[in-house]
Amino acid sequence: MGAYGGSYATSWNVTTSVNIDFSTLPKTFELYQNYPNPFNPSTTISFLLPSKSFVSLKIFDLLGREAATIVSEEMSVGSYSRQWNAANMSSGIYFYRLQAGSFIETKKLILIK
Repeated sequence: MGAYGGSYATSWNVTTSVNIDFSTLPKTFELYQNYPNPFNPSTTISFLLPSKSFVSLKIFDLLGREAATIVSEEMSVGSYSRQWNAANMSSGIYFYRLQAGSFIETKKLILIK
């Protein structure tokens, strides 16, 4: 009985599981070409991780010297995009390298000021 002599009902919605659509999870490591390319002063670098990994995304100049570290951390499965703002860098050709577990890939990007 309710407080005023009537009856009442309660309803509970309980989530007992979470449906994960595994078809949308990445199946392979992938490093995409940056965009825009050429760029001034910032560009976007996107990549896919099919498994939890320690990820390193670094920028190098033509002589192989490290110019910037974009990512250096453990990351979960998923699709990621990171920005590189090269406003303080000289025009020229640079390379970006993604290392995740045993996967390593390098691509070229061009900064034009």
